[in-house]
Formats: sequence, structure tokens, C-alpha cells
Amino acid sequence: MKNFRGIVFDLYGTLYNVQSVAGICDQAYPGKGAAMAQLWRQKQLEYTWLRSLMERYVNFETVTDDALRFTCAALELPLEEDMARVLADQYLRLEPHPDTTDALHRLKDAGIPLAIISNGSHKSIAHVVNHSGMGWAFDELISAEDVQVFKPHPKMYELAERRMGHAREHILYVSANGWDASAASLAGYPVCWINRNLGPFDVLGATPMVATEDLGAMADWVLE
Repeated sequence: MKNFRGIVFDLYGTLYNVQSVAGICDQAYPGKGAAMAQLWRQKQLEYTWLRSLMERYVNFETVTDDALRFTCAALELPLEEDMARVLADQYLRLEPHPDTTDALHRLKDAGIPLAIISNGSHKSIAHVVNHSGMGWAFDELISAEDVQVFKPHPKMYELAERRMGHAREHILYVSANGWDASAASLAGYPVCWINRNLGPFDVLGATPMVATEDLGAMADWVLE
């Protein structure tokens, strides 16, 4: 088994499927669910990055709501306030990827401390984890709310190190987002990139320690 003193996971896209909101989007706007989910996520990410650059932090729920309103405007879809709340709340009920639960069980059974670090607020992280029944897995739930800036700002990777209580070189960082994996690697973490889409790694001057197709293969690598 690899000698990591903890593993830190990204939440959105890594453990949980952000495209799982497409179902309720399609119920609200038949035939538009997939396009909505994709653009909504794109704008959600862009707004976290832009707000960090502008030093205008708001919590993740606000970013998600703003991105939804842009998405509906761009796709020329009417958005009533009641529907906006229903759709935005779906980000609190994301479905875990099929490989998530088994991989976490195996790592937890091996005695490895596990954590989530996310751009989500404390409320949103807790809702997602508790809704999926996976609170048992995590020793720490680490939120951007504590530093008032979003990943990939270096403060987020410093926060993970402090909360885990070990030097970052002894903490495995796991993310399916190439930009996040790059930032963690540049910050000094050993990184496993979950290459779910079998695409190229972002060209940002960093290289992950290992890349796997899913969390199951990541757990295999850690435990071998």
C-alpha cells in the first residue's frame, strides 16, 4: 500500500456527477436537459474563477444560481423564481459516480483518513454528502468558505494541508478536473487525476503522479 497519510478528494465531477442535474432540467424544459447541464456547469466554474480574480467572493449557492440564470437566458428559456429554486436545489442532491462508494469503502477499510475539499459552501458540501448517505467516509469536509476564495487559488491547497494535519507531500490529492489537478500538483501535492473522459491533461505546466480512468482504479493503485 502507498504510504499516504491521507487522501483529499475534489467533490464536483470527481466523487459526484454534476451532469446528474440534466434529468430535472429535462423535466422542466423537455429536450434541453443535457445542454442546460453542460452550460450551467461551464458558467458555474467560470464564475468561481472570475469572482476569485475580482476578489468578489460569494458562496457557492449564489454562484450556482447566477450560472443557472445565465444558462436560461442564453438558451432563451423562461425561468420563474419557484423553478429556479427547484433546479438550483438539485446541486444539493447530486448523484455519486457509480465507482465512488466502493472505492471509498476500500480506502476507509484500509485505515486511510479521507477528506473532501470543495468550492462548495459548508452547507452545500454537507447536503451533497448526507443526501448520498456517505457521511461515514470523510474525516474532514473542507470548504472554500473558510478562505473566501475558490480553487484553483493557492489558499485552498494550503487549507487542505492545515486541515489534514500533515505535510502536503504526504497527502494524495484526487480530482477529475484537470485544472484542479494541475493546481494541486503545482502546489506540491502528489496527484491522481481521474480521467473520466479519456481526454488530454490540461497544459498548465504540471503533471499528475498518476492518471486513472475511475476511482476504482485509483483505489487499486493506492492499495497495491
